Amino acid sequence: MKNQATYDDANLILRLYELRREEKLRTARKWLGTMPPITSREQFGKLCPPGSEENAYFRMVTGYWEMAAAFVVNGILNRELFYRSNNMELLAVWVKVKGVTMEMREANKNPLTNRNIEEVAAGFIEYLDQHAPGFYETWAANLSRTGQPVSRT
Repeated sequence: MKNQATYDDANLILRLYELRREEKLRTARKWLGTMPPITSREQFGKLCPPGSEENAYFRMVTGYWEMAAAFVVNGILNRELFYRSNNMELLAVWVKVKGVTMEMREANKNPLTNRNIEEVAAGFIEYLDQHAPGFYETWAANLSRTGQPVSRT
C-alpha cells in the first residue's frame, strides 16, 4: 500500500521550492546546469578548483539536493509526491555528477558522497520507466549532449 502524501509533505515541497529561488542558489544552479557531466576528479578540479566560486556553486547545488533527497530517503517527504512535483532537477544534477561520484567516494574515503541523490535518482528513474517508458533515457541523453541549464525556476 502506498503512503498517502500529507499536507506536511506539500508544505515541505513548497519550502524546498522557495529555497531554490534564493538568488545565490539560483546562480549556482544555472552554472551547474551549463557545465558538462563530470567524468573524473581531474575534470572536476579544472571546472571547480578548490576555493573558487565554481567550487562553492558545486557544493551549494549538490548540498541542496543531497538535503532534499535525504528527506525522501528517510521518509520525511513522500517519495511519489517528490517525483510528481517536477523535481527533474535532482535527476539533472545526478546526470552531471554520477560520472565522478565513485571516484570522489574512493578518494575521500566517504561512501556517503551523493548517496541520497543517487538513491532518490534511481527510484525516480524507476518511477519514470513505469509511468513514461523511454522518457528518461531520451531526456538524459539530450541533457548530456546539450549542457543546457537544469532548470529555469
